[in-house]
Amino acid sequence: MKKKLTCHCGGIEAEVNVPENGFEKIMRCNCSICKKKGYIIGVLGSDDFKLNKGEDLLTLYQFKTKTAQHYFCKVCGIHTHNRPRINPKIYGINIACVEGVKPFEIENVPVNDGENHPLDQKK
Repeated sequence: MKKKLTCHCGGIEAEVNVPENGFEKIMRCNCSICKKKGYIIGVLGSDDFKLNKGEDLLTLYQFKTKTAQHYFCKVCGIHTHNRPRINPKIYGINIACVEGVKPFEIENVPVNDGENHPLDQKK
């Protein structure tokens, strides 16, 4: 099912494919950036996200290994999506930006242990 994802000001707009019964995987993450954003991540495949509007308004933020790509609107500041470093081909989206999603009604959201990311483990 195709749904619209927008930032707060509406400058960024994307189309996301969400299965009929909801997101296959949702989670929170306790890494240094996600815990400060405090959002619920919906995980989508590489073909399930299409930016339709606002590419010029997207700002990219990267840190540490500079692999993960965190995108937010430079007008309203809302984080819309990311490309995680564990698999930069997929998308993590801010489900609160998706039409019809009520994030405060979702219970028992699992937490990904980003504080102990496998790519940070010393050999």
